[in-house]
Amino acid sequence: MRQFAGFGTAEDTNGRVKELLRAGGDGLSTAFDMPTLLGRDSDDPLAKGEVGRAGVAIDTIADMETLFSGIDLGAVSTSMTINSPAAVVMAMYVGVADRTGVARAALSGTIQNDILKEYQAQKEFVFPAAELPRWHPVSISGYHIREAGSTAAQELAFTLANGFAYVEAARAAGMRVDDFAPRLSFFFNAHMDFFEEIAKYRAARRIWARWMRDRYGAADGRSLQLRFHTQTAGVSLTAQQPEVNLVRVAIEALAGVLGGTQSLHTDSFDEALALPTEHAVRLALRTQQVIAEETGVVHVADPLGGSWFVEELTDEMERQAEEIFGHIEEAGSGSMLEGAFACIEDGWFVAEIADAAYRFSSKVAKGDWIQVGVNGYTEGDDSAPSTLSIDPAVEIQQLASLAAVKTARDNDAVRAALSRIGTEAADPTVNLMPALINAAAAHVTVGETMAALESVFGTWYERNVA
Repeated sequence: MRQFAGFGTAEDTNGRVKELLRAGGDGLSTAFDMPTLLGRDSDDPLAKGEVGRAGVAIDTIADMETLFSGIDLGAVSTSMTINSPAAVVMAMYVGVADRTGVARAALSGTIQNDILKEYQAQKEFVFPAAELPRWHPVSISGYHIREAGSTAAQELAFTLANGFAYVEAARAAGMRVDDFAPRLSFFFNAHMDFFEEIAKYRAARRIWARWMRDRYGAADGRSLQLRFHTQTAGVSLTAQQPEVNLVRVAIEALAGVLGGTQSLHTDSFDEALALPTEHAVRLALRTQQVIAEETGVVHVADPLGGSWFVEELTDEMERQAEEIFGHIEEAGSGSMLEGAFACIEDGWFVAEIADAAYRFSSKVAKGDWIQVGVNGYTEGDDSAPSTLSIDPAVEIQQLASLAAVKTARDNDAVRAALSRIGTEAADPTVNLMPALINAAAAHVTVGETMAALESVFGTWYERNVA
């Protein structure tokens, strides 16, 4: 049971995380603010006004230490939702474990690091395989694809296609499939069409096992297992009659459980209005606990297997997914990796999602799809509940903290660490993670590290697609 947590300073978020653990949560999930997600420091001019507002601000390893202060990293599983600077933030997490005496082999968790979903590139498969045996170095994410407006079948197919692309990339780098495949994980959305969502998860497991065995030659049974986290659909939440979101979240969460998810996040009912309050987060966690403790659905695997309706839906999901795989494979001349690149470059993924989003919006506008409180049953209490507000003083506090770290650190060590990153990033035969961990220990900032990487790799710009 994971609840997404992150707002303001690391100290603020540390308090929320500890409260969630006290309330019965047993996994951590870190939300970073927009500057951190983009690999920029809090004192970057482009970060002004965004520091700590939509997640926790992390600039240096000092922030990471504060974020996990008083928490045994060897006893919890931590998920970190971040992509472009994923390796940098992961290096800081490992650095905190080193400083607090937690063995790297004891670290358990997942970092999203889904570069294709973000249309960007990184590398860090080999390091976890060697030093972090309980860590999932990539969480291949369909959640954001669905939130952007895709259909369930598109979410399923695009996500697994990205997974196949990562498999091909790792194999091309000389890794054996059974050495890394058991550490891959997935992240799916739980939307409102109850049976369709269950069929989506069932189809995902079937497809992954078949492709891993038949196409990529996996022999280890663990390589065939599709491990996935599920989050209820943020895009399904409404600002109108927000308490009705409690019902939506419960139904979506139940679909995730019946579909076989290993890890679950339930959205808070007030998230269409602001970052969730402590009260709303606790209710979201209680939703999971009621499903787990009171309904009995957790005592059987695949409880809807054999239902003619669910089996038919599962088959149809597979059929639609395989049709999409065919297009991607053709675009890559037989390679799913090259196909993913080609479909990013020509804007095919973006266009397909945009078309699906338009079709759904049209249904809502015409009344062909009813959203309670939005285009139907609109009479009721639309008064907004009390919401969480981030004090502008948070940004001032974070800037002062960052300035203090920069003043106290050894600048010679910083320059040496950045030089090492630049040198090793330019050599594709050298794994970059040790250099990143070294930089984190020297209090090099996220933004400084990303700038060093950018000087080697350059910057990718998305094409305008008509």
